[in-house]
Amino acid sequence: MFGKRILSECEEVIMKAVWDAGEDISIPDLITVLREQYGKDYQRTTVVTFLSRLAGKDYVETFRRGRLSYARPLKSEEEYKSYLAGRELNRWFRDDASDYVSSLLKERGISKEEKEKIRRLLDELDD
Repeated sequence: MFGKRILSECEEVIMKAVWDAGEDISIPDLITVLREQYGKDYQRTTVVTFLSRLAGKDYVETFRRGRLSYARPLKSEEEYKSYLAGRELNRWFRDDASDYVSSLLKERGISKEEKEKIRRLLDELDD
């Protein structure tokens, strides 16, 4: 699904802002979100260039509505996160999910609520 369509760090930030919008987002609104929420003070031309690259990788489509241009995601954030997790699992953990989870938990710890959620997810796999 993603193939060689890995996102650069800048592209990821822009996609995160598009995904977080939850709906089509105008370029001026996207620029504002990038500045206020992500500390990225990109010029309009920079954002448009990144959106063009993202469109070429089939992550977004851009279109005009009236006088404004908008961006709409073509891939979901969940799809991208699953892809990244699978990629890391394969690359660093030789497809051993228990090593992957163990490494993650050693690094950041886990709350009681997260433990319960993970238990429920594991139980659902048995169903």
